Amino acid sequence: MEGSVLGDDRGGRGAAVLRESPIWTRAVIDDIQTKADVGRYRYAGGALHRQVPNFDGLTFIPCTLSRVPLEGYRERCDTATILGTRAANPVTIDIPVTIVGMSFGALSRNAKAALGKAATAMGTSTTTGDGGMHPMERESSKTLVYQICPSHYGNNPEHMRQAEAVEIVVGQGAKPGTGGVLLGMKVSEEVARMRTLPLGVDQRSPVRHPDFTGADDLVIKIEEVRQATEGRVPVYVKIGACRVRDDVKLAAKAGADVIVIDGMEGASGASPEVLFDHTGIPTIAAVVEARRALEEIGLYGEVQLVIQGGIRGGVDAAKAIALGADAVGIGTAALIALNCNKDVHREDYERLGTEPGFCHHCHTGGCPVGITTQDEGLIERLPVDEAADRVTNFLRSMVMEIQMLARACGKADVHDLEPEDLRSLDLQTALITGVPLVGTDGLNLPWTQPSPAPNGHR
Repeated sequence: MEGSVLGDDRGGRGAAVLRESPIWTRAVIDDIQTKADVGRYRYAGGALHRQVPNFDGLTFIPCTLSRVPLEGYRERCDTATILGTRAANPVTIDIPVTIVGMSFGALSRNAKAALGKAATAMGTSTTTGDGGMHPMERESSKTLVYQICPSHYGNNPEHMRQAEAVEIVVGQGAKPGTGGVLLGMKVSEEVARMRTLPLGVDQRSPVRHPDFTGADDLVIKIEEVRQATEGRVPVYVKIGACRVRDDVKLAAKAGADVIVIDGMEGASGASPEVLFDHTGIPTIAAVVEARRALEEIGLYGEVQLVIQGGIRGGVDAAKAIALGADAVGIGTAALIALNCNKDVHREDYERLGTEPGFCHHCHTGGCPVGITTQDEGLIERLPVDEAADRVTNFLRSMVMEIQMLARACGKADVHDLEPEDLRSLDLQTALITGVPLVGTDGLNLPWTQPSPAPNGHR
């Protein structure tokens, strides 16, 4: 035939241009076909795969004629941070950056020890995670936060009493409303012993604590922790960023000394992919809601806020502090500093079906750089001291960035950063944060009016 009824619509212009549907993208097609092959939802490690509002929508407005900046080489900019001021012995750290809870089991013992050593070198804290306190972690960490998770894996009152703070985990940002997962290939003899699990069997943590279900029970749980620790240490409550305003008020009124908010960008060692992309709210929105919640009940400045989930460096940290956080927590960034996705051992990345820079295979236990694995041969690829030095360097760079931005805004203490030091670069960010959109100063637009801070705080 010379042609067809439909033709090819090219009109003799040569090869057709390939066009991808904005709905049925190659990623969507691959997702559907994979589920059709395996008959279940997909698991992965890492974080979300979609773009959400984040701190890039904000910019600092440093001093010019109207204000005086500080000299970086001779004028101080303090970074000391106190968490849990309502407790008898608050956690005092040198910098407003902490290491978030990541379990031994999800991470190797060398990774946990390296994170502890780096935190100690920088005068900050690290956190245990679901699965108990590994001896190497306690030894390497001067300031350790002990997590109580719904699974109660590894819960040990003696270990709790050795910690500088206790964190009750209600949920996490990567998969709020669901329990943790540790696939069988990572349940080694050591992990199984610490968690009292059968060797090599998939583990699913419960979604909620067996001994409480709501805010009233949380009051009792916090009191139990205080009794177990003789009231010496602060009690943190960690929640995934969902109904932040209500949850923060409930946690604060239940007696939490510190509230940890884990935003949508938070990562996990293993999760159904759908939860990464379609549950929770972004970190930038969470910090704003949390601050407003504490302001409304008169506890802003008395109950501290730690914000985590997708914090990539000092710029994100400084913006979170300006919006109301007392400190930030880093997880994925710390793992990348350890060597996550490092361009080495390419043959092992290829064996996982990926390559450096694209790896999200934490759940498989085959981590080529020895971070998210229990394979002894792979763990050896992560020497503790070298890994700790890299994380220490990264933390130091974060602090220098925070200080640089604070000094540029004329602040002698990073905690003096405030929303007034920021402007929004797009309407979406302005609506979320209440920070004025650039170019709208003095126009009295509704989203440019910040809520007043009570009691003179900030």
